[in-house]
Amino acid sequence: MEKVILNAETRQEHGKQFNKKLRAESIIPAVTYKKGKHTLPLKVDGKELFHILHTSAGENAIITLKIKDADKGETKDKTVIIKDIQYGPIKGNILHVDFHEISLTEKITVNVSVEAKGEAEGVKVDGGVLDHPIKEIQIECFPTQIPEKIDVHVEELKIGDSIRVKDLEVPEEVTVLSDPEQTVISVMAPRVEEVVEEEVVEGEAQEPEVIREKKPEDEAKEAEGKEAPPEPEAKQDKKE
Repeated sequence: MEKVILNAETRQEHGKQFNKKLRAESIIPAVTYKKGKHTLPLKVDGKELFHILHTSAGENAIITLKIKDADKGETKDKTVIIKDIQYGPIKGNILHVDFHEISLTEKITVNVSVEAKGEAEGVKVDGGVLDHPIKEIQIECFPTQIPEKIDVHVEELKIGDSIRVKDLEVPEEVTVLSDPEQTVISVMAPRVEEVVEEEVVEGEAQEPEVIREKKPEDEAKEAEGKEAPPEPEAKQDKKE
């Protein structure tokens, strides 16, 4: 596992406005902590942090924090890993970083990315779809034994085949903590959309019959158009 150096400085100021001012100067607010100890507020160089995150180790890099005490002028080294990064919701810029102090002689728990390698037969030949729902797994090991990533070769996967957590090949010194039955990668059959066609008699274009309710005025007009039945003739009295 790659080891890198990151310069840091203690900070006394807090609050949104102060942190916003720091970020405008490419300085990232941060903290470092260790179980059973107080949290130490820090500020780190944004450009240095960006470079670390883009190494092969990424967020799992083992970092030597060179912390300068702003009051005393002293510098102390702490071995840490990145525990959490807060990103801005719109720009995606780094807002805050949590570092966790570690010992190289004690095992730690971290997440490691899982990467698919090659093109599955079920995708290439049969037009299937590669599904990759699990992008990371949780492992436990010594800090110096953290793998950069776990490669999964998928070339032989056919439609219906899958690879679960328990099928992954990891170094002997690494213990996998994720659910062994979780599906990491699978090949699914291509989706087929059903097209429903209406039967139409050849040569005939049928339109639906429109039935509407009669309005009162329509009924009145119909009544006027009908001939009234003839009245019965009056009978004349016969004179004697």
